[in-house]
Amino acid sequence: MVKFTTTLVLGLAFSYNPVHAFTSYIAQFMRVNYTVNGGWSASTKVAQQEIVEAAEWFAAQGPWSVMNKTILAPSNDTHDYLSWSPYWWADCSNVGNTTALTDQQVYTECNYVNRDGQFSPDVRLVNDTGAFQAMSDAVFYNVLAYKITGQDKYANDAVRFVDTWFINNATYMNPNLNYAQVIRGVNGTGGGSHTGVLDLHHITKVTSAILVLKAMGAPMWTPAFDAAMNTWTTQYVNWLQTAEIALQEKAATNNHGSFYFAQTASLQVLTGNYTGAKDTLNQYFNGIYKNQIVANGEQPLEASRTRPYHYRAYNAAALITIHRVAEYIGWDTWNITTTAGTTVKDAVDFTMTVPPGNDDPTELFPDVAAIASQYGDANGKYAAFLAQKDPTYPGEAYFFWEQPLSDSGIKTYIDSTGAVQVGEPPANNTGNGSGNSSHHSGAGVVTSPIVLAALSALVGGAGALLL
Repeated sequence: MVKFTTTLVLGLAFSYNPVHAFTSYIAQFMRVNYTVNGGWSASTKVAQQEIVEAAEWFAAQGPWSVMNKTILAPSNDTHDYLSWSPYWWADCSNVGNTTALTDQQVYTECNYVNRDGQFSPDVRLVNDTGAFQAMSDAVFYNVLAYKITGQDKYANDAVRFVDTWFINNATYMNPNLNYAQVIRGVNGTGGGSHTGVLDLHHITKVTSAILVLKAMGAPMWTPAFDAAMNTWTTQYVNWLQTAEIALQEKAATNNHGSFYFAQTASLQVLTGNYTGAKDTLNQYFNGIYKNQIVANGEQPLEASRTRPYHYRAYNAAALITIHRVAEYIGWDTWNITTTAGTTVKDAVDFTMTVPPGNDDPTELFPDVAAIASQYGDANGKYAAFLAQKDPTYPGEAYFFWEQPLSDSGIKTYIDSTGAVQVGEPPANNTGNGSGNSSHHSGAGVVTSPIVLAALSALVGGAGALLL
């Protein structure tokens, strides 16, 4: 998970107030019927409040557009999406220069070398990647907040963000990733890389959010918006199914391939092409899925990477998203097994036993909650794991949609600084207390806040896209 944070900027110095941190999840496909039907457990009250606050925070940062970057794709088309391959670093030892190189000289004259799992320090100078992620989160949280509160402003914001990124003639993104994860340098690709298809994996948040708006009959999602979005989506799906670099990504056997299928199927569902979506999902389950999880639950293709704990959680999130897309079209795929007879449950169970090392342990928590809500938690194993690792978990946004899941009877409160604490609130506390559930109006105080003035350029930065 990635936490986005806020601060205040005073004069030329940075002054930090205690802040909330809101989570950008690896991947989500909103449970449409669960969301629309309502009647949610009272234990999710705090998670609902977390969602509403996240919606408001993300909405204040938008809208986002590919037009906002200062460096253009090689096409010189301002509507083209652009990102640089994050793990490729400049090595200028080949240049033989005697004076400092300009940035442009570095980009074009130096060799670039791959350092797997290590982000090049300048990679987010072009940040369509972070902008797309933030837009997806804003749409996702604001549609949920619309249902939770019944207030039109949240849906209006969500539609505004979709319109700006995909539809509006002045700001839309061309429906392709021809220049995603360009490898720079004299040995570079010039065009995009197949790994760049992963840049848009958050689109499942957008597609499922729109499906919720449509199911609710939200008046702000007009027939004109629907038709325009269907046109963009159809064109992009065609690119995914025909472009050489897209097909290379489809053939990837690790998380890259998983996210390709999740992305493509969710887009087909959005346009009403359920037959196409089921065919896409069938290709996944009869193809790369078969060898992704071995008998003990290990994911060898993820374990072999430089950040194995992260990649295990990452691919598990992709699998959960794929199952949710299938579930939406009425196909129960949760018990389809790999060649080794395993499922995503086995993958998550195994990862729960592995030390995270230097990786963020919280990345696995939404996966654990999803497994508990889908397969059941009769012996309380999953709730106990979450309670031990993060006692405030009933206040996290994912606790709202990953139901049924026990809150472990945890009592928490929010202190006067906005931090979540475990126990009973003190008499002089000015925060929001709770009873049996974690009343959590934010994800807590963070110790290294990001300066708000730089956030539009850095949102979704180095930690946001981990391949």
